[in-house]
Amino acid sequence: MKKIQIKTVKGFNEVLPPESFRWRLVEDKFRDLLEGYGFAELRLALLEPTELFARSIGGETDIVEKEMYTFADRSDRSLTLRPEGTASVVRAYNQYSLGKSSEINKLYYVGPMFRYERPQKGRYRQFHQLGAEVFGEESFYQDAETLVMLAQLFHALSIKGVELHLNSLGCDACRPAFRDHLKDYLSQRHEALCEDCRRRSLENPLRALDCKNPYCREAVADAPPISDSLCDDCSLHFTGLCGLLEDAGIDFQINPRLVRGLDYYTRTTFEFLAGDLGAQNAVAAGGRYDRLVEELGGKATPAFGFAIGFERLMMLIGSEVAPLTSPLVALIPLGEEALGLLFPIHVDLNRKAQVTTLSFQQKSLKSQLKKADKDGVIYALIVGQDELAQGEAICRNMRTKEQTKLPFERLRESLRELYHEC
Repeated sequence: MKKIQIKTVKGFNEVLPPESFRWRLVEDKFRDLLEGYGFAELRLALLEPTELFARSIGGETDIVEKEMYTFADRSDRSLTLRPEGTASVVRAYNQYSLGKSSEINKLYYVGPMFRYERPQKGRYRQFHQLGAEVFGEESFYQDAETLVMLAQLFHALSIKGVELHLNSLGCDACRPAFRDHLKDYLSQRHEALCEDCRRRSLENPLRALDCKNPYCREAVADAPPISDSLCDDCSLHFTGLCGLLEDAGIDFQINPRLVRGLDYYTRTTFEFLAGDLGAQNAVAAGGRYDRLVEELGGKATPAFGFAIGFERLMMLIGSEVAPLTSPLVALIPLGEEALGLLFPIHVDLNRKAQVTTLSFQQKSLKSQLKKADKDGVIYALIVGQDELAQGEAICRNMRTKEQTKLPFERLRESLRELYHEC
């Protein structure tokens, strides 16, 4: 009898030892970092109703039109292997009413995704993502913290030369006007566009800015930037984000052509690009999507998230991965001025693996201390109006309840000493 050698399906990549050990080290570092920032892991279903992705990603996207693994099961239900993680996390957020148990939900996931596309360097038909989503926080401080956290991850993995590109996609109040301007612009260049962009320019003209076809890229080179159409709220949100990143020492480039390939993004959108990955050089990407929870049947909820391509990430890192520490200090601001004071300290300490937590919402001292106790931190650093006037923060030992005062001018040094003592 002739022997038949059965092999894996084309594009479905497997990870063998010793590479699998390196994968696990990176996963552990990712988990440690995100849990230090208050995230919890969500393990998602691989198979979803097809409608979930058609509604969330958008029917005019390449993913829905060309790339999804979709089939009918024995009950004639249309099912799809998940092509991305955000829609599934939002579905779980709504299905299990997570917003009722906590006003802010910070969730992360690790696992495989599936898209039928041409296998290439760092991209397979079964690929893996590290991702995270934050629900319930609309502040640009959250956008900034997430981007700083990602920059910290790349630094911890000794990845150099990663560039952050930023843009704002506006909101329901200002994006329609930009769409109209862009439609007019594209109609004058109809013949220069590829077939897909010609068809989509009427329903989803922003996708023309995202097209990788070189003729389309040339045709949209002088397209009007969306920054000219942003409303005051969106402009303030983006300006505030850029200011925080500058204060944190995060290099970035504003890219008016950055729109992402999914329909659900609003306001902040971003990509971390690595030049060593060739044409497909985005190693991490995401942004804000304040409408998606409601569009998928939930209560209107602001949200922000990202995904990292695991295979691409592994192509960039070295062979050694050092461990990260657990959170020790909760920074508790009582007012906007206190938040502005504590945010750069939060960024600075987390960069040095001296992990802190920081709430961006104006909560009472009692509720913030309760949250800090629940998170298991040892110290709470409290700054309110009295502390701002006196130039001293209150440092509370959450175990002994003892309190000391720390001068603002030595705040960073004092907190570092706490880490060394522990």
